[in-house]
Amino acid sequence: MDKAWMSKNRLSHEYEVGVDSFLQFAMQNANDPNEIPCPCTRCGNLQMKDVRTIRAHLCSNGMDLTYHTWIWHGERSTVMNPMNDSDQVGPDEHKYFAEETIDMVHDAYDSYAANPSQFHKILEDAEKPLYSGCTKFTKLTALVKLFNLKAKYSWSDKSFTDLLSLLGEMLPDHNEFPLYYYDANKSFSALGMNYVKIHACPNDCILYRKEFEDLSNCPICGMSRWKLGNNSVVNEGTPAKVLWYFPPIPRFQRLFRNKEVSKELTWHADKRICDGYLRHLADLPAWKVVDHKWLDFASESRNLRLAISADEINPHSLMSSAYSCWPVVMITYNLPPWLCMKRKFMMLTLLIFGPKQPGNDIDVYLAPLVDDLKCLWEIGVDAYDTYRKEYFSLRAVLLWTINDFPAYGNMSGCVVKGYQACPICGEETYSTRLKHSRKMSYTGHRRFLPRNHPYRRQKKAFNGKQEFNPAPKPLTGLEVLERVDKINYRAGKMIGKLQRKELETKSCWKRKSIFFELEYWKHLHVRHVLDVMHIEKNVCESLIGTLLNVPGKTKDGIAARLDLVEMNVRTDLAPKTEENRTFLPATCFTLSRTEKRKLCNSLFGMKVPTGYSSNVKNLVSMKDLELVGLKSHDYHTLMQQLFPIAIRDVLPKHVRDTIIRLCGFFNVLCNKVIDVSKLDGLQREIVTLLCMLEKYFPPSFFDIMVHLTVHLVREVKLCGPVWYRQMYPFERFMKILKGYVRNRNRPKGCIAECYVAEEAVEFCSDYMSNVHTIGIPTSHRQLQLTRPLSGAVVYSTSLDELHQAHRYVLENDVDVDPYIE
Repeated sequence: MDKAWMSKNRLSHEYEVGVDSFLQFAMQNANDPNEIPCPCTRCGNLQMKDVRTIRAHLCSNGMDLTYHTWIWHGERSTVMNPMNDSDQVGPDEHKYFAEETIDMVHDAYDSYAANPSQFHKILEDAEKPLYSGCTKFTKLTALVKLFNLKAKYSWSDKSFTDLLSLLGEMLPDHNEFPLYYYDANKSFSALGMNYVKIHACPNDCILYRKEFEDLSNCPICGMSRWKLGNNSVVNEGTPAKVLWYFPPIPRFQRLFRNKEVSKELTWHADKRICDGYLRHLADLPAWKVVDHKWLDFASESRNLRLAISADEINPHSLMSSAYSCWPVVMITYNLPPWLCMKRKFMMLTLLIFGPKQPGNDIDVYLAPLVDDLKCLWEIGVDAYDTYRKEYFSLRAVLLWTINDFPAYGNMSGCVVKGYQACPICGEETYSTRLKHSRKMSYTGHRRFLPRNHPYRRQKKAFNGKQEFNPAPKPLTGLEVLERVDKINYRAGKMIGKLQRKELETKSCWKRKSIFFELEYWKHLHVRHVLDVMHIEKNVCESLIGTLLNVPGKTKDGIAARLDLVEMNVRTDLAPKTEENRTFLPATCFTLSRTEKRKLCNSLFGMKVPTGYSSNVKNLVSMKDLELVGLKSHDYHTLMQQLFPIAIRDVLPKHVRDTIIRLCGFFNVLCNKVIDVSKLDGLQREIVTLLCMLEKYFPPSFFDIMVHLTVHLVREVKLCGPVWYRQMYPFERFMKILKGYVRNRNRPKGCIAECYVAEEAVEFCSDYMSNVHTIGIPTSHRQLQLTRPLSGAVVYSTSLDELHQAHRYVLENDVDVDPYIE
């Protein structure tokens, strides 16, 4: 087509005729004639407009003169047929091989709205063939697939540079392939999202943003904003502490730019099975309370339901280094169950670097994230749904936070140790200070039993007293807000030390959490969830350490027996001294050396499928008769499957049955599909088991993690299946972040840059054929189906054997029973 009119005077007749011909051509080739990309100098094909608006823009702003090939309006690119010699390339090979990457760049509009020149540079790489005559790869396609392999297999930058150099030598001369990692990353990383570095006070008092943006010293503690150099000289320009913030809003908008992901984000409303079982969070009160209270939010199924998790990692991976790093990760619950907890959809939002952990001052660093959450709730942001081909106002709600127990206290502002360590029981926590063990004991579980239960009237088997008090009622969000509103807490390490004695009260609350700035936070049933992974790990560790009498891990010892004497309970177990030797009488859970060996032999001989757990044989020390080197997932498999088998012959029946029932409780609790009708029975079961354990084990066994098991069923009723709220996927993600650190002097930059690069790889992989995304790994089942069976022998059956097998299957299939007379 004639494009000379593009450079004509916008008031001329030629320009007016050219605009008409362009719009007519665009409408003929558009999927939706009502909205097409506007090619004016201001929009740069980044905004979808109607024809009337585009005509006005072209007349007022002019046509973008760099837009030579109208690929966004139906004109085929000049790189479609890079080789004109029909003898060398057949007609079937003249394909639009740049289509995948051009669509990918088109869907990444939001990243280039502020820099159209960068957008056109990426678009040029998406159209440019890798070398003259190449019909399979463009420059951007090759980079995407190579970076996908680099991120998937954790290649170092140096090895990737060597690979690029080798491939560059193999390709024909005058190719477009970069020879160095720096050049390749510069061309590719523009597709990733950006991050913001915000300066912070070294004492965690403030962030230098908003009203503090131009200050050079902290207005609270007076510390300099800048790092001290040699001889304590202030090095202006080098901040003392930096918060790395990855804004979530553009990342949410990009989710809807992908057609398949945009379709899955409404799975909970379109395809969820509603049969009375708890499979997804949309079946639960924590989700429905938002729907019932804010109908306008619930009316749009694309509005996001979020959760965040924070945990501490050591980026140097050295036990001798105390350097602290706190990544804050966000997940989206709108996705189907098989996607929402995958690495691909975990968004890193904050990187809080030490060297010291923020502790109770973490609210200072959460402020930028909370501001964006308030914007997403109160105002919303414009987003384009590629699947439905429409713009809409996107909003979001934060349902809860997911942390281990120490971080639970930091995020919620409550104490997690001492007399009021239970955040659910609060001020009514039943706790006792053990004089000889010098630790807190949390018993008194008879309060959770029915009023007429016989255990309530027993004295000798428990603490020597009857129990008729009712179970404590958890505080609502409004009640919590009423209590914390009265607390005057000021952030900062120096301020915290001065205020510690002034703020000492009998309340279990230390400060008002920053999340209460969110309008809906006080109305949620559960704001911070208990992490079942760490609770199960600690219960199993205490159980194994006590039964095997592992030094340093057992809950039974001289101090524990003296505590029983102090409490005047089970005095027959008091330590006895004979001939200057002190020994402990055997208890109902005490194992002899023969029984310990039998238990360890049972575990030592177990064989489990690949990927089920660690090699159990390597976890058992037959010399010391104990378990060593267990990870959190090893405790998970032991507690739910292996340990009940190992103890079936080594303990008295009443103790053995109690422990096996406790293992069965965690097994049922961690099911992915929950039967609501069985939850009340499950709650009665765990309360009864804790009371029975109180009868058998000493009070020192009942630390706060054992006590928290009594509240787990309540959270299942309100928040759904446990696996949506466990730390397992977040712990795996933290390990990936630690693996990004290649330069130990610059751990922050390594994590930030590698995460942004992987984010771009994940986005691009959705558009590439024959490329598997990193964040959704191939299951072990699929891998096993593609592997040959080593040592397999082919056996041919006779026709009679085939008929016998067929008949056996039919006779033992319940689906066939109604048809058999």
